[in-house]
Amino acid sequence: MKIIHTSDWHLGQHFMGKSRELEHQAFLAWLLDQIKIHEVNALIVAGDIFDTGTPPSYARKLYNDFIVALLPLGCQLVIIGGNHDSVATLHESRELLCCLNCLVVGGIRENLAEQIHILHDKQGQPGAILCAVPYLRPQELVTSQAGENSDDKAQGLSQAIKQHYTNLYDLACEKRQELGKNLPIIGTGHLMVLGGQSSESVRDIYIGTLEGFPAQAFPPMDYLALGHLHRGQIAGKQDHIRYSGSPIPLSFDETKQIKQVLLVEANPNQPIEIKSLSIPIFRKLATIRGKISEIESQFKTFTQSEMLDSSLKPSWLEVEIQDNDYLNNIQSQLQPLWENYPVEVLRIKRLQQNIPELRRELKESLSELTVEEVFQRRLQLETFEDDTEQEQLTQLFKEIITTLSEET
Repeated sequence: MKIIHTSDWHLGQHFMGKSRELEHQAFLAWLLDQIKIHEVNALIVAGDIFDTGTPPSYARKLYNDFIVALLPLGCQLVIIGGNHDSVATLHESRELLCCLNCLVVGGIRENLAEQIHILHDKQGQPGAILCAVPYLRPQELVTSQAGENSDDKAQGLSQAIKQHYTNLYDLACEKRQELGKNLPIIGTGHLMVLGGQSSESVRDIYIGTLEGFPAQAFPPMDYLALGHLHRGQIAGKQDHIRYSGSPIPLSFDETKQIKQVLLVEANPNQPIEIKSLSIPIFRKLATIRGKISEIESQFKTFTQSEMLDSSLKPSWLEVEIQDNDYLNNIQSQLQPLWENYPVEVLRIKRLQQNIPELRRELKESLSELTVEEVFQRRLQLETFEDDTEQEQLTQLFKEIITTLSEET
């Protein structure tokens, strides 16, 4: 039983006024090729199919065309709703898509048994049992009670999420016993797991109530296909709980990530095998940063490197100016640099270290700041050679906080 796990397509996204249509077209064509090459039996898209609840017509066309192109390959398609998706939009064609070997679960069902489905192998026999869990909206799971504080609400929501997964897992075990085969149980989800690495394009889900869900609270499924975080990663140090990440960079801070889909091989009485399939770079995105005097040399280095070697032109750049002095007409000063190159600068930012403001903030009482705010302000005083070092420190800090919270 071969499954490809992907998520966070965000069809219809406009990136600083630019359409991602061509990049998404290229990705979907590549994905169809991978399904053919690896003889994949099921494709799971773990949420955020669209960027908004009312996607533009071209995004809907990409979605529909892909489903039609997938049908002759005999690969089952599972569409899971994310926090960016509208349940109504996904479900408007659910019955029709069911006839095209496509299962759509945009929101939780009153009858939980409707979220349990059989995935079939290439012989048409049951190959795995799917617990199809979409983005769980708080209003669908819990009811606010008078006198509850934020901690009470967070605990109640976390418990409700845990109970939903447990109930579905129990139903899947019953189905497995009914079939008389030791089939692997595959789960899905679209949520933030504690300790996960986020990016600036990821929208908070449970604002003010639940920072994240502990990986240890999931039932013992054989594989859990997650969406929401755009960086592919293992969740909670448990190898079978994975975020596939988004197929294209959705913000400039994602440009150093290797984009992927995950090829999962699940067979009865055998351990799950997981392989990452790297997605080609269809359009280059990059950030050039430094003082105004350094930007020209960095731009020349960029244009002479392989960074421009992508299928779609022009490449898109972000320029970060790190001068503290006031600079007039930055755009006109830098414009001649890229006029003759296949690049387009989408944003120019000025990053100033406002020392008096930092000093004022550091005088605040610790009781007014969270642990995370103190850590982030300390990071602002450091100079890093690249984003990787800062990301590693942030990840280590989150792991320490998670461990301490669990011990408490």
